[in-house]
Amino acid sequence: MTSKLEQLRSMTTVVADTGDIEAVARLKPVDCTTNPTIVLKALGTHMFDDTFKEAIAWGKSKGGSSEAAAAAVADRLAVAVGAALAKIVPGRVSTEVDADLSFDMQGSIAKAHEIISGYKELGIERERVLIKLASTWEGIRAAEVLQSEGIDCNLTLLFSKAQAIACAEANVFLISPFVGRILDWYKKSTGDTYTSETDPGVLSVRSIYNYYKANGIKTVVMGASFRNAGEIEALAGCDRLTIAPALLDELDADKGILERKLAPEATVPEPRVSLDEKAFRWMLNEDAMATEKLAEGIRSFYKDLVALREKVAKALAE
Repeated sequence: MTSKLEQLRSMTTVVADTGDIEAVARLKPVDCTTNPTIVLKALGTHMFDDTFKEAIAWGKSKGGSSEAAAAAVADRLAVAVGAALAKIVPGRVSTEVDADLSFDMQGSIAKAHEIISGYKELGIERERVLIKLASTWEGIRAAEVLQSEGIDCNLTLLFSKAQAIACAEANVFLISPFVGRILDWYKKSTGDTYTSETDPGVLSVRSIYNYYKANGIKTVVMGASFRNAGEIEALAGCDRLTIAPALLDELDADKGILERKLAPEATVPEPRVSLDEKAFRWMLNEDAMATEKLAEGIRSFYKDLVALREKVAKALAE
């Protein structure tokens, strides 16, 4: 019997949610996703010692030790981590626009252009890159512009159908609806326990998947942020799933039968909805979980972005 991981690969594109080069080489995902937390963790390993030294030398050669210089070096390092992953996976690597630009449409577009240019300098074309943006109204509007320019985007920190609907209307290439963080909120809020079939995060992704497939929406649905293998199994058949190495290993060791849970032909008819800014903000505001987790996620990514910039600033000053 093949492992559940191999069975999953037959129905879903498996993506690695990590900056761990060794794990990616061993587990052979199609794509890789990163975020400020993952980049900071990757740069804390010896594998990226030379990369860090090169980036610091580059920053010093530009004569900078300012806050702006530290930010530029941090951006260079994020792209360097992504480029290292791109050399291993056959597909795409996601790199995130700075969290402090989550409510800045024009700033997000400019940063995305810088990221794409940084990859190109390392020989990696835009077709191998996904620009990650927070699923705020401004982030979605930035993605709409970038998509029109041929730059594919991955809309992250997505917790609600309102966000998914707006992303579809913007012709976003891919969305990353979170599963585990939704479960976290409900467990804390209600004190209840949940099975894989009653997991609010799983049900949220299933609902979004059904809406997209029922309406012929081409935006890729990539479930993310898993707390256990059961959540992954409950979404078997989803377009893509981005999974941490520990859970990939768990699925690889499990020789049980994996049942397909999602399929385009099994969707239920559902009317398509259109949201303007006012309707989007109201619908999101009415969802306490999504509102809180979106804000929390942005703060968390920003905290790690600041930590990276401080690490760089210290090295530039030495």
